[in-house]
Amino acid sequence: MEQNKKVFFQDWGVIDYKEAWDKQEEVLSSIVNQKTENRVSGVHTPTHNYLFFVEHPHVYTLGKSGKPENLLMDEHGLEDKQATYYKINRGGDITYHGPGQIVGYPILDLENFFTDIHLYLRTLEEAIIQTLAHYGIESGRYEGYTGVWLDADNDKARKICAMGVRCSRWVTMHGFAFNVNADLAYFKNIVPCGIDDKDVTSMERELGRKMDIEEVKVVLKSKIAGLFGMTLL
Repeated sequence: MEQNKKVFFQDWGVIDYKEAWDKQEEVLSSIVNQKTENRVSGVHTPTHNYLFFVEHPHVYTLGKSGKPENLLMDEHGLEDKQATYYKINRGGDITYHGPGQIVGYPILDLENFFTDIHLYLRTLEEAIIQTLAHYGIESGRYEGYTGVWLDADNDKARKICAMGVRCSRWVTMHGFAFNVNADLAYFKNIVPCGIDDKDVTSMERELGRKMDIEEVKVVLKSKIAGLFGMTLL
């Protein structure tokens, strides 16, 4: 397939989780339908690629392989925390999204880039790692787990970015949750990603100051575009 690395970028701002999920599903379906039509007709119409940045109101999401008991609160607890809860169709266990967190939803036809879901995840991780390095924070990977970690080689290991994706006909959805100024207290109501013996952190906690999240978005966008060879539109 002829490669098309042009990617439409949009920042949706603060948006309800379910609304963003529905919009992702709609975009993914349009790309998958175009690929099906291309195969049937034998005429190649380039598929579109998208990258969406969002912030969500407080919400907990449970992946299809997750355990419901990793949510450590009932409906009354959710109401008290003004949080919602969804079981969703990405990989991974439970995680939290909320204000002060950059949530990235790349909806890419990987046939325009590379058909390797593991490389896709590692490339997203690398974009976060390079963004953190830009601010003087050393990070890396934790063997056996997805996401981006600090001090992954010792007992102070703590996660700063969670990842969970779905892929249909090589088209991706869902993505990453990067803690910039996130309220880390919300993570105490879950077993994050099903890992009960590791801490969670944020850029604000590591650097001791609230970050300009819009500035961090600019750096992160640049790293993602460079690593994937994208042209952002």
